[in-house]
Amino acid sequence: MALIIRSSAIHAAGCYTTTAIRKGERVAEYTGPRMSKAEADERYEHLPITYLFGLGDGSVVIDGHCNAMFINHSCDPNCQTEEVRGRVWIRAIRKIGPGEEITYDYCLYDGDGEDATCNCGAKKCRGTMYSKEELRRRKRVEKKAAADSENKTRGKAPSGNGVKKRRPVKA
Repeated sequence: MALIIRSSAIHAAGCYTTTAIRKGERVAEYTGPRMSKAEADERYEHLPITYLFGLGDGSVVIDGHCNAMFINHSCDPNCQTEEVRGRVWIRAIRKIGPGEEITYDYCLYDGDGEDATCNCGAKKCRGTMYSKEELRRRKRVEKKAAADSENKTRGKAPSGNGVKKRRPVKA
């Protein structure tokens, strides 16, 4: 299998296959220097685009320096990522035809309030590269902030302030 990098309708450059790829086949490995998330945040604080891939719990990232860094996000991907013994592989989840762009769902989970707008064009595009779980988490945070703001204007204590009511102790 041969991969090439060329212009993409999704985002700038993309990774394409020149040959057919079978479902289940490894397409590429995400490689590059590894560093802590904190180090990456500091190093790339002012850059709009990074090619970081979070490992495990996200405390360590791979700074992509490979063909796989050009694989774009899609809400209807033809590949998925898998971590095997500390290595990240991109694997085909369906048959991929020659000339087709390789994509996977980024499932972003950290972005400091950024939108991470998706441009994949899929019929069921969710409009963002954030994972469904991250979108639910953000919605809960927004809901709590709105409730706290409403409570503040009414003079009530914020929700979830950690104060528990005690039951009277019988003597």
